[in-house]
Amino acid sequence: MPKLIIDNREIEVPEGIKVIEAADRAGIYIPRFCYYAELGAVGACRICAVKFVDGPVKGIEMSCMINAQDGMVVSTTDPEARDFRRHVIEWLMMNHPHDCPVCDEGGHCLLQDLTESCDHGIRRYKGKKRTYVDQYLGPLIQHEENRCIQCYRCSRYYQEFAGYKDLGVMGIAQRIYFGRYAAGVLESPFSGNIIDLCPTGVYTDKPSRYTGRRWDYERVPGICINCSLGCHITVSARYREIVYLEGRYSGKVNGSFICDRGRYGFFYANLEERPRQGRVRGEDVPSGRAITMAAQRVKEVSESHGAAAIAVIGSGRSSLETIAALTHVCKVQGWRGPVLFDSRVSSESVRTAVSCIAQELAVSMKEIESADFILTVGADPINEAPMLAMAMRQAWRKGAGVAAIDCRSLDWPFQFEQVTAAPDDMADFLAALENSETTVISDRFVAQIKSIAAKIRACHRPVVVCGTEITDSKIIYGAAGFVKAMRQAGQEAGLFYTLPAANSYGAALLDEIGETAEDLIERIESGEIKALVIVESDLWDTFSDRQRLIQALEQLELLVVADFMATEILHRADIIIPTLSIFEAGGIYVNQEGRAQWSPPAYAGGTPIKITGQGGHPPRIIRPDIPAGDISPAWRMAWWLADRQPPASHDLLLDWMGKTFPVLEKAANFTSEGIRLYLPEARRKTARETGGRKIQSLGEYLLLPVAAVFGDEPMAQRSPCLEGYAKHPEMWMAASDARLFDASDGDAARLQLPYGPLELTLRLSERIAPGTLIVYRCPDLFWQQFARSSRFIVPKDRIRIEKKA
Repeated sequence: MPKLIIDNREIEVPEGIKVIEAADRAGIYIPRFCYYAELGAVGACRICAVKFVDGPVKGIEMSCMINAQDGMVVSTTDPEARDFRRHVIEWLMMNHPHDCPVCDEGGHCLLQDLTESCDHGIRRYKGKKRTYVDQYLGPLIQHEENRCIQCYRCSRYYQEFAGYKDLGVMGIAQRIYFGRYAAGVLESPFSGNIIDLCPTGVYTDKPSRYTGRRWDYERVPGICINCSLGCHITVSARYREIVYLEGRYSGKVNGSFICDRGRYGFFYANLEERPRQGRVRGEDVPSGRAITMAAQRVKEVSESHGAAAIAVIGSGRSSLETIAALTHVCKVQGWRGPVLFDSRVSSESVRTAVSCIAQELAVSMKEIESADFILTVGADPINEAPMLAMAMRQAWRKGAGVAAIDCRSLDWPFQFEQVTAAPDDMADFLAALENSETTVISDRFVAQIKSIAAKIRACHRPVVVCGTEITDSKIIYGAAGFVKAMRQAGQEAGLFYTLPAANSYGAALLDEIGETAEDLIERIESGEIKALVIVESDLWDTFSDRQRLIQALEQLELLVVADFMATEILHRADIIIPTLSIFEAGGIYVNQEGRAQWSPPAYAGGTPIKITGQGGHPPRIIRPDIPAGDISPAWRMAWWLADRQPPASHDLLLDWMGKTFPVLEKAANFTSEGIRLYLPEARRKTARETGGRKIQSLGEYLLLPVAAVFGDEPMAQRSPCLEGYAKHPEMWMAASDARLFDASDGDAARLQLPYGPLELTLRLSERIAPGTLIVYRCPDLFWQQFARSSRFIVPKDRIRIEKKA
C-alpha cells in the first residue's frame, strides 16, 4: 500500500486510489466539480489542481487523474496551485448569470462555495455572456442551462451510470449544451439524481421550487418506504410538510442515489384530504376521543360476542413498532390477527422467502455490484424495486453476465439474456441450471440453459435474484436451493429476494398465524367476526371482489379504520382514527435482505401551514396548540385501543419489543447501516414439492397483474407530480398467441372477467411466454378485480380483439 504526504500529513492508502480520494480519507478537502466518487474521474473541470512537490510526479497536476504513489509529497495550499484554481473559477464564472438570489441551489451550491474560497469576486471579461434556451424536461426537473460549467456530471451519470440515452452533451467548444435532443419528459426513472449531482443550479427540483433555502428546512436522515429495498434518504421539512427528499449515501444499500418513485413518493403526507382528526359516525372529533370511543365499542363487541369476534388487519407499509404492537395486543386480548397480507398467494410467497433467507446466503444491494454473474428468476427489478436494476447495471458495467428467467418482456438499462418461461415452468428451469442433465425442460431451451449454467459455474460470486410476485413457493425454495448448491461447490453465491412492501419482511417475521384478508372476509360472511379494525391498510385497493367486500363490511357491527392516508375504505368506517406517517412518527423498517433500519421523525406533525393558511401567508392567530398536533403513532393507538398503557418512550418500546419477541432481541442495537434480523431455525419452513399452482387447460390464458414503477405503489401514486408517469392500460401477449386472434400491436383488447370487463391496448412481444397475458397495474385500470399477486385463468372466448382504426 503506497504511503504519501498530503499537506504535511502522512497517509497510507490502497493501491489504485486517486490522490483526491486519498486526501478525502485523510480529511483534507480538495475542490472538485467533475469528480464524484461513484462516477469516477474524468479531469474535465481542472479545479482539483494540486502541487506535487516531490516524488514520482512533480508540478501542477489534477488530483483526480493521478493515482496515489509511494513517496509522493502533495500540497493543496501551494500558491501556484491556489492561483491555478483561482483562474479556473474565473473562466467558469465568465458566462454565469449570477442569479443566485433566485436559484434554488443557492446556499448549498458548490460553485458558490468555491467561488468564495478561491477569492473570485470581480468579472474582468467585458464581452457578452453566452446564453441558452432552457428545455422542458418534465414535471420533476427544472432546467437552467445558463448556469452550466461543463462538469459533465449529468451526462456521465445519466448515460454511463444509469444507462439511458435521451439526455447528454451536444455542441462543441463554447457552444456545449447539456440536455435532450428535443424538449420532453426524461425517460429514466432515476433522473432526479442529476439534481443532487449538479454542482450548480442547472437542474433543480421543480415540485419544491422556491419553497426555501437549505437552512430553512428541518433535515434528518431517513429510509425510503416506497419499495422493499429501504434506500437511505435525507428528508427536508418546512412548515409542517415534507418539501424534498434526496439520496443519502449508504455503503450497504443504495450508494448515493435513489429512484424517482422514492424521491417524489412523499406527497401523501402533505395532502389536504389526508385524515387529520378523528371521526365517529360522521362527526369530527379529536383524535384521542376517537380512540377512546373505538376502545369502548370494541369492548362492547367483545362482551357481547367474545374476543374472537374482533379481528385486526395491518400491512407491510406499517412500521415494525406498529406490527409488533398489533401482534401483542391481538395475542393478549384474544382478538383474531393481525392479518398482515392481502392474499394467500402473497402471504405464502413472502413467508417462504423470509424463511429461506439466512445470514450466509443474503447479500446486500451494494454487494450485488460486485457480482460476476446475476440470475433473476421471476423478478423485474426496474418495476418492482428500481434501485436494484441500478445495482445490477453497475455489476454489468464491471463485466458481469446477466440472465433472466421470466414470462414478461423485460426492459432493463443493460444487456441481458432472457429465457422466456411460463411461471409454472420456472422451477424446472432452475433445476436444469443446477443439474444440466435433467430432462424436465423443453428441448428448444436445453442449449440456452446449458450455456447459462456453464457461465454460472465459471464465475466466483454469482447472485440469484428471485421475485415473489409471480413466483410460487417451489420457485422461491428452488432459488435458495440453487444458491446453497453453488456455495457447496465452492462459489461465494448470494441470494436476493424482492418483496411487495417496505416492511413485508418485518410482517413475515412476526406473522405466526398465516391468515390473510381473504380468510377474514370468509369469517365475516359466516358471522364469526363482528368488529374489524383496519390499521394502515386498504382492503378496497387490494381485495378483488368489490361487491363481496361491500356486503361483508355491511355485516359488521363495527368498522374502525386507522391510517395516515386518505384511503377509500375510510369512507365506510364507523370510526376513523388518524395516525402519523413515517416522517412524523419515525419507525423501523426491515428491508428484503432482513436489514432493520431506523428512520427518525423529520418534524412533529400537524396540519401544514399551507393548508391552515388557505394557501396564503401563515395565519396570524396565536393558538396554544399545533393544528392536528394530537395525532399519535399507530403503535400507541394499538395499545390504547386495547385499553392498555403503551411504553412511555420509543427506547422503552424497543426494549419491550426485544423482550417480547425473541426474533427482535437485537432491535435496539442500531448502527447507521441497520442490523440484520432472521427467522430462528425452528420457524423455518422446509421445501415443498409443489407450489399453489393453477393449471391451465388448452385454450386458456394465465392473466398476471404485475408491478409498474409508477402508478402502482399506494403511496407514490398519490403524488401529483408522478401522475403523468403511470403506464396506460395495456395487455402484453406473446406474438405467437396474437396470430391465433389475427391481432396486431396496438389493437384494442377486451377481457370479460367475472367482476366486469377490462379494456386495454394490446401490445405484442416475442419474449412473452405463450399462454400468458401480462397487465401492468396502473391507476386508470380496475386491476383489483383479478387481485394483486394472484393468477387468473381467462378462457379464450372471454378475449375480444378489435382492430385499431
